[in-house]
Amino acid sequence: MRHGFVKVAAATPDIRVADVEFNTEKICSAIDEACAQKAKILVFPELCVTGYTCGDLFTQDALLLAAEDALVKIAEFTADKDILAFVGAPLCVSGKLYNVAAAVNRGNIIGFTTKTFLPNYGEFYEMRQFTPGPEAAGYIRFRGEEVPFGPQILFQDTKMKDLIVSAEICEDVWSPVPPSIGAAIGGATVIVNCSASDETIGKDRYRRELIAGQSARLIAGYVYANAGEGESTTDVVFGGHNIIAENGTILRQAERYHNELICSELDIHRLISERRKNTTFQRPGKRIPLQVPFEIEHEDTVLTRTFPRKPFVPEDEQTRAERCEEILTIQAMGLKKRLAHTHAKTAVVGISGGLDSTLALLVTARAFDMLGRDKKDIIAVTMPCFGTTDRTYHNACDMAEKTGATLMEVPIAEAVTVHFRDIGQDPESHDVTYENSQARERTQVLMDIANRTGGMVTGTGDMSELALGWATYNGDHMSMYGVNASVPKTLVRHLVKYAADTTPDEKLKDVLYDVLDTPVSPELLPPKDGDIAQKTEDLVGPYELHDFFLYYMLRFGYEPGKIFRLAKQTFAGVYDRETILKWLKTFYRRFFSQQFKRSCLPDGPKIGTVALSPRGDWRMPSDACAAVWMKELEEIG
Repeated sequence: MRHGFVKVAAATPDIRVADVEFNTEKICSAIDEACAQKAKILVFPELCVTGYTCGDLFTQDALLLAAEDALVKIAEFTADKDILAFVGAPLCVSGKLYNVAAAVNRGNIIGFTTKTFLPNYGEFYEMRQFTPGPEAAGYIRFRGEEVPFGPQILFQDTKMKDLIVSAEICEDVWSPVPPSIGAAIGGATVIVNCSASDETIGKDRYRRELIAGQSARLIAGYVYANAGEGESTTDVVFGGHNIIAENGTILRQAERYHNELICSELDIHRLISERRKNTTFQRPGKRIPLQVPFEIEHEDTVLTRTFPRKPFVPEDEQTRAERCEEILTIQAMGLKKRLAHTHAKTAVVGISGGLDSTLALLVTARAFDMLGRDKKDIIAVTMPCFGTTDRTYHNACDMAEKTGATLMEVPIAEAVTVHFRDIGQDPESHDVTYENSQARERTQVLMDIANRTGGMVTGTGDMSELALGWATYNGDHMSMYGVNASVPKTLVRHLVKYAADTTPDEKLKDVLYDVLDTPVSPELLPPKDGDIAQKTEDLVGPYELHDFFLYYMLRFGYEPGKIFRLAKQTFAGVYDRETILKWLKTFYRRFFSQQFKRSCLPDGPKIGTVALSPRGDWRMPSDACAAVWMKELEEIG
């Protein structure tokens, strides 16, 4: 359970309708299976002790007494088990029959959650046998013990205080105001559902969307166990469609029409982080639900769920294409508004033949199309200097031509050499001054061209560079509108590829593909044998790692040790432990030391859930200390 991960399971056992002894045996077998897989929370279907489809047999004392005996037996079976299980059963209280989820832990029944909404339409007729649960939870006597009884009971782990589980039953989640809403507001981070939802055409998709949506609305984990084969098929069929979701994402789902147990890991710390940031997720001054402690052993959770190597980039090709189109539109719409508002006559873009400036030029061209403007008013400026290679130079020139921009070449070597002389810089010393002088000269050229033409400078720097501070202060760090400011480097590449894949211009397509094949470089050092001598990822580390680190640090507030753990699993076979740790340390060191550059960023459009604008998503003092984060990494290494 280190780093907040808890393994959960949903099980659909084989059952026989009204054969309580057989069903109990299968339920206990499933508990054993879940424990073998180290699951800490286990959910069974609705009324699985007896079977959901007993009909008027629920009026028979023999069945109800057998169900009570079964619950006691199942609870005793968990005496030496490390699990909290929820088992669906009928329960008679004060002459009324209730549909309940019995919570069992360490040999005891620690609560009965009642079903609030009883369906009585279509194929359902539960109100014929059952009574809706009470409005608020209290206590009943069950086999000589006082046991919590009612809706929205909160079961809280005695050690991990944020692991709070609450149950609802089938129709409850289909209702306009599910009980899980109040439970989540009361603190529940995991919702479980004992369900018997039959199969009809298209219902599986709706069910999946419903559970994913409820987990997103509640910022919670949701474990849904559905009735399956073994229920009566007199009128309906049950498919055992079990689902495990987390904050809108389906982590696992069972194969329908095949009784099985599924497991996955919920990230409780991630959910709490999301709730902390979401100011609309607040607890109103209402009744605090009944709280019940439960005990499970805390041990390291073996992760079976996976994490994408490129969390900013959708893995599905169609989704990725749709995302790229939307991002390019957002970027262009932002620039369009700024150009119109400032009455800019031109847009000035510094083009190097690299990925970032290529994307900026493509976005600027799209903005001009939206404005109905002649793209000749886009001034694409190439500024060759000491490190420029023929390959990037020609790509920059060809791109300007094919996008319809006006190409302007301003060689800056002479100006930079004069500047070296003026400040006493040795041209043979290829230090930071040597490099940054070129970047600042280029920015000055762009700004002055914009002034001369009544235009504005479109910035090219991306979010990954801003996170690492891999930008020259008041050099490429500065512009009049930064269209790439919220686009991470791994996503820049896919946006350019999308543009290449979709353009009808074969020449532009060839140029864009060559840009994609060009190593990422600021080209500030002289080439070696005509090739790029300065490769960014050799100096600051692989961008796919840094974007992974950036996503989980900013999006969920993960601690360094947790990010390191996920990176080791995700990049196994690609980078070894030492390499990941080395660049993670570099990431934190640079992220903290370079905040001063982000504190004065130009305006730029937000395109995703992670952004670094000092006016919006990331407000951090420029002199914040990284000691806490670096200490944890040193302890790891």
